[in-house]
Amino acid sequence: MIRNWNTAVRRTVGRLGGARRTDRRTAPVTYTLITMCCLLFLVSPAAGLNPAYGTGEELLAAQRAYFRRWGVVPAELFEDSPGSALTPATALFVHGSWVHLLGNMLFLYVFGAMTEERMGRLQFALFYLGCGYLALLGYAGANAHSQQSLVGASGAISAVLGAFLFLFPRARVTSLLPFLFFLPLRFPAWIVLPFWVWLQWTAAGRAGDGPGVAYLAHLVGFGLGFAFAWVRFGPTTRVKGVPVAAPEGENQP
Repeated sequence: MIRNWNTAVRRTVGRLGGARRTDRRTAPVTYTLITMCCLLFLVSPAAGLNPAYGTGEELLAAQRAYFRRWGVVPAELFEDSPGSALTPATALFVHGSWVHLLGNMLFLYVFGAMTEERMGRLQFALFYLGCGYLALLGYAGANAHSQQSLVGASGAISAVLGAFLFLFPRARVTSLLPFLFFLPLRFPAWIVLPFWVWLQWTAAGRAGDGPGVAYLAHLVGFGLGFAFAWVRFGPTTRVKGVPVAAPEGENQP
């Protein structure tokens, strides 16, 4: 499936008017971000692989301390502390579990390369970090009294999804739907991604205070990404009518 997607990406770039081929050399920011997130997770207590962090309650305490140090704690973010102001940036590279990491990296791998190819390396890097920072900041502002640590690249990756929807609305996205026994079905991005947004909106309305998924950060990030692509590229620069196979799992960023 991944091989088919890479082939489709190369065809798309060729049709857009150039001899360049979309591979790791033309999307270095995307693959660097994936590598950094994976490496940092493996050496962190969240992975549970480093015996130096101990086991049982000792490991749980190390994980809580790790998330609190590098994640966003809304109640502390707006204090007069320079270190707290940096946490929305550091939290983008911290993940809470294997499922959290793999789900986010899958979405970044699928949607990041084409978006980076369209934006350019430097612009994509600044876009990813800036939108990710603002998405976590927006969540913290709406939950200013929360003591729960917030970690993960979800806000930034949601921004990538928003930009992808604007730039490639007709790209074909392969989705696995649980109510259809996980049959792989292909739909245009303009159907799949708005449906994903609706799921986030619905889940955000049901989410309570405390541990869980920061659906609001997903919505803020997606909106920022779509708005940025609309302002930066304009409605006449979107790629239309190019079928692109892009696998999508059920894990949400």
